[in-house]
Amino acid sequence: MKTVKIFYWILTAIVALMMAFSCYSYLTKPEMAAAFHHLGFPDYFRVELAIAKLIGAILLLVPVPARLKEWTYAGFTFVFVSAFIAHTASGDPVANSVMPLVFLAILGGSYFFYYKKQQ
Repeated sequence: MKTVKIFYWILTAIVALMMAFSCYSYLTKPEMAAAFHHLGFPDYFRVELAIAKLIGAILLLVPVPARLKEWTYAGFTFVFVSAFIAHTASGDPVANSVMPLVFLAILGGSYFFYYKKQQ
């Protein structure tokens, strides 16, 4: 059981830190605004996504009801799948397209250990 908790917290912390860092980048770095324009998204979507990622990162780390935690995992799944599609459709290099799938796999591991931890 202790191993399950360790893996859960490591994977969850990686996802939460990545989401918090991307939130910071979205709101402060002009190159991120340019990247969103390159993908064809309006500027307000960058701000909206940054706020959603910060809220989701917090919800992953704090104790909340199971249903809310599940919705958080679902929301991040949508974000990662959508990022993969957006980068692929815009013709970005393969590295930009694959990174959302890497984080999706880490999120999947966190979700797996979340349920193992509940048993």
